[in-house]
Amino acid sequence: MLLPARCRCSRSLARYLAPLWVPLFTLSPLNIILFAPKEFFAATPAHAALALPRADPRATHILDVLRRKPGDTFDAGLIDGPRGKATLAAILPAAHAALATHATPEAPEASCAPATTDAPTTPNAPGGALLLTFSWDKNEPPPLPPITLVIGLPRPQTARRILNEATSLGVLEMHFVATVRGEPSYAQSTLWTSGEYRRHLIAGAAQAFCTRIPRVTFGAPLAETIAALAAAQPDAHRIALDNYESPCALSEHLRKLSPAPMPAPAHAPASAPTPAPAPLILALGSERGWTAAEREQLRAARFAFAHLGARVLRTETAVTAALTLALAQGAAVSRPPDEAQSASPSKAN
Repeated sequence: MLLPARCRCSRSLARYLAPLWVPLFTLSPLNIILFAPKEFFAATPAHAALALPRADPRATHILDVLRRKPGDTFDAGLIDGPRGKATLAAILPAAHAALATHATPEAPEASCAPATTDAPTTPNAPGGALLLTFSWDKNEPPPLPPITLVIGLPRPQTARRILNEATSLGVLEMHFVATVRGEPSYAQSTLWTSGEYRRHLIAGAAQAFCTRIPRVTFGAPLAETIAALAAAQPDAHRIALDNYESPCALSEHLRKLSPAPMPAPAHAPASAPTPAPAPLILALGSERGWTAAEREQLRAARFAFAHLGARVLRTETAVTAALTLALAQGAAVSRPPDEAQSASPSKAN
């Protein structure tokens, strides 16, 4: 922070507050560190290992934030796979790291031995690596909530927040669609074209101690997207948020879809299956809202309209509020057990 020399009072205040600002820029520990299957040079059920380059931000996090040393463990997960524990087996110098990185799954032991005592390890060298081994839980993590978001393509900085926060809360799919009042150039942002958006999904999942990440599409027209969703999720409840033509609040509409559960009869078996929630599709317009023609498209696709109150919210705030309400209400009305068993779940990929 630059202050004029004459502002002695301001400079004194800045010196006093400087130590308090430091924690704001310090990385906090991730709840789980996620890895992609393609990163492993050995991923058999009996042996899972990888050499994580020292320059990788996750390696920095393991050493400098979690303060792990060889032999220590931390929570890890396989993207869209199981959770488990990772062990920092060794800190490899550049020579050993290169061998470990090029190891084959058939003979991992031949090339991933830790450094010998006469070969000094250099954990801070750019070419070094962390040798990690993994032990996965036997139980798969729970599936994502059956909620799909359709969002008018927002500006990139807004989309980054939505990708992270919606993934943390839990959502099956996110479709960022082209709308009449949206800015077409947003779809050409490097957020989308470089694949950066996936990094925000992974960060959101790690925050939630989850390994599953939602499916994401971007740039398709609204009409095309809602038609595809109608075919893929024919039994989904559909709600579009709108400040101008909505007869009721979203919370009220969700209560109508999710009536209070009836008490179980005395003769019901203790292991009776829990009714599965029906899928829910939530549509939110671009930052300037829906046009009249888009409202008609949504009505034709059997979307009901609801609002979040009288206040005009930012897109990311509306997404978080709507998703939180849907999750708290149980996502959607529960189907009868026989229907839930016969219905095929929508694909997430």
